[in-house]
Amino acid sequence: MNRNIYIIGLNHRTAPLDIREKFAFSQAALRDANMFSRESDIEEYLLVSTCNRVEIIFVSPEDSDPREQVISLWAEHCGQNPEELRQHVYIFEHSEAVTHLFKVASSMDSMVVGEPQILGQLKDSYKNGVEIGTTGTIINKLMHKAFSVAKRIRTETKIAQSAVSISYAAVELAKDIFDRLDRQKAMLLGTGEMAELAASHLLDSGVYSLTVTNRTYSNAVELAKRFQANAAPFSELFSHLAETDILITSTGAEQSILQAQDLRQIMKQRKHRPMFLIDIAVPRDVDPDANNLDNVYLYDIDDLKGVVEDNLSRRQEEAELAREIILEEVEKFRQWLKALNLTPTIVDLLQQGEQTAQKEVQKSLKKLGSAATPEVREAMETLANSMTKKLYHNPISFLKRRAKEEDSARHFISLARRMFDLDREDIPDDAHGFKKKNK
Repeated sequence: MNRNIYIIGLNHRTAPLDIREKFAFSQAALRDANMFSRESDIEEYLLVSTCNRVEIIFVSPEDSDPREQVISLWAEHCGQNPEELRQHVYIFEHSEAVTHLFKVASSMDSMVVGEPQILGQLKDSYKNGVEIGTTGTIINKLMHKAFSVAKRIRTETKIAQSAVSISYAAVELAKDIFDRLDRQKAMLLGTGEMAELAASHLLDSGVYSLTVTNRTYSNAVELAKRFQANAAPFSELFSHLAETDILITSTGAEQSILQAQDLRQIMKQRKHRPMFLIDIAVPRDVDPDANNLDNVYLYDIDDLKGVVEDNLSRRQEEAELAREIILEEVEKFRQWLKALNLTPTIVDLLQQGEQTAQKEVQKSLKKLGSAATPEVREAMETLANSMTKKLYHNPISFLKRRAKEEDSARHFISLARRMFDLDREDIPDDAHGFKKKNK
C-alpha cells in the first residue's frame, strides 16, 4: 500500500506570536510518544516546535486522510479551540510536503534566509523523535535527505555567506538604539543556541560587558567561560538587571519571567536610564505590558522582521539556485518513495516463486525415492532457485522501469499483483468475460 506524507504547521508568516505561543508544544509533549496514539491512521510522525514555527510531519496510508483529526488532537493537547488553529495552519501533502521540509532545512523558509539555526533545531527534533520511537522508515529517510539537501545548498551556493540569525538581528537593533555598544552593559537570560549566537554578536559589536544567567547556574558558567563573560545566579537576576542596559532573553520557560511591575522597580533603581529588552523566546519571557513603561524599549521576535527583511534582497539570486537544487532532490526522493512502494511487490513475487519452486522440488524428490541423494537434492534446489530468479527477472525489471513513470507505475504494480495473485484474490469465473464450462 502506498503512503501519504503530510505536514501541518503554522509559522511566523501565517500566525502572529500570540497564536504561536498558544499552540507551541511543551517539552512534555515533545517527549510523549503516545500523543497521537488515538489516531490509528498515523503510522509515524515527528514534532517540530521552534520560536518561529510549529509543525507536525506524519505518514498515513494512501486510503486515509487524518488531517482533521491531527488538527483536533493538536488543539486539544494545547487546551485551545481547533477552529482558531485551522485559521492559521498550512497543510502540505505528498511532493509539496517534501519540498516544504527541504526548504525549511535549507533555511529557505526562515525569517532570515541563510540562517543556520533551523537545521540544528530540526536535527534536535529528529533525534527526539527517534529516541521516543515515533519515526519510521519514511520519516527517517526524509529527514536524512533534508539534512543532506541543506548541506548541498550551503556547499554549492552562497546562501549562507554573511548569514544572519534572529540573534544577529537583535544585536543590530540594539546598535540602532544605542548607536554604539562600547559603553553598554548587556545580559543574556538563557543559555540555548540563540543565547550563544547573541553572545558572539554582542562581543563582536564591542559591548562593554556581558553577563550570563540561567536557572541552571552551571550552564551560565559554561557559556560565560566560553566567551570570557561573567556568570550570575538566577536568584540575583533583578539586582543585575538594575545595571543592565541591554537584555536579550531566550529561555524555554512556559510563563513570563519578568513582569511589568518587576521592571517598574528596576527602572527606579536605574533612575530611569533607558533599558533595551529583546525577547526572542516563545512563549515570551517578558510581560508585553512592560513596553508601556517610560524608557523601557521592549521588542519581541515579530518586531525583528523589519530588521531582517533588509537582508533578503541580497540573497535572491542564490536562493534561486537553492530552489533548483531542492526541486532536483525532491524528484530523487519521489523516485525513492515509488521504489519503496514497489519493494513489497518484488518481495512477494520472489517469495511466491521460491515457494512454488520448493514445492516442485519436493515432489520430484519424493518420486526419486532412494535415488534422491544429498548431492542430487542440492543440485535440484540450486537449479530451482536459479530458474526462479531468471523467470522473475524480466517482470521485476519491467516493474522497476514503470516505477519511474508517475502515471503508469501504480497501474502496473496493481496489475502484477493481480496477474500473479499475490493478494490471493477470489477471481469470479466470469472475470474475463466467459464462464467455465460444466464438465
